[in-house]
Amino acid sequence: MNKNDEVEYCNLELRFDRQHIQDLIKDLIKDGYSLYWSENESVFLISVRTGRKLVKLRFQRIKDGYKLVGDYMIRDARLSEWMEKLIGDMRGHAVVKRFRDRQIIIENILFGEVIRLVEISGYQQRVLYQKGPMLTDQELTKLFYSGEGEERIRQRRIEVDEQLDRLNQALRSEDAALAESCMAELSFLQRELNMLEW
Repeated sequence: MNKNDEVEYCNLELRFDRQHIQDLIKDLIKDGYSLYWSENESVFLISVRTGRKLVKLRFQRIKDGYKLVGDYMIRDARLSEWMEKLIGDMRGHAVVKRFRDRQIIIENILFGEVIRLVEISGYQQRVLYQKGPMLTDQELTKLFYSGEGEERIRQRRIEVDEQLDRLNQALRSEDAALAESCMAELSFLQRELNMLEW
């Protein structure tokens, strides 16, 4: 990543327990970052200094731990690498937008895995990568005869609900790129659900 590149992390869905947040603080300090943190009954806030900028990571308290919430614009290459490693390790969800010169690269990440990669240059947009159908006929037959298929259907329905929430947020904030990526992911999930339910 070039020093002048900006990376925006949107619609983050990462869940933590208190010990994991404390480990994250230790890792950031070990990596040489200057930071401070505060906490109240609803939010654990970690403020990380990157040069003259301050990135405030907000961990919202939920019943069984914490959830990283908000959108973050990061210009620090090391902190971006750390954030992406975190998304992968936590098997989280995110929309990552990389701004380079006159182009934007958008990654849709689901369960820590890139499922769609889109490049936008000016008014042109092209899909660089789209995760294809995940199931072969043999895998479908195996799922049909095991109880795993029902669980997978249940999980995909939850993912559809989450994507619908994200689409709603994108439409409200008039974020056309995010709305389009949500629609693409919904289409992908619907195809898989159709295969599983057939």
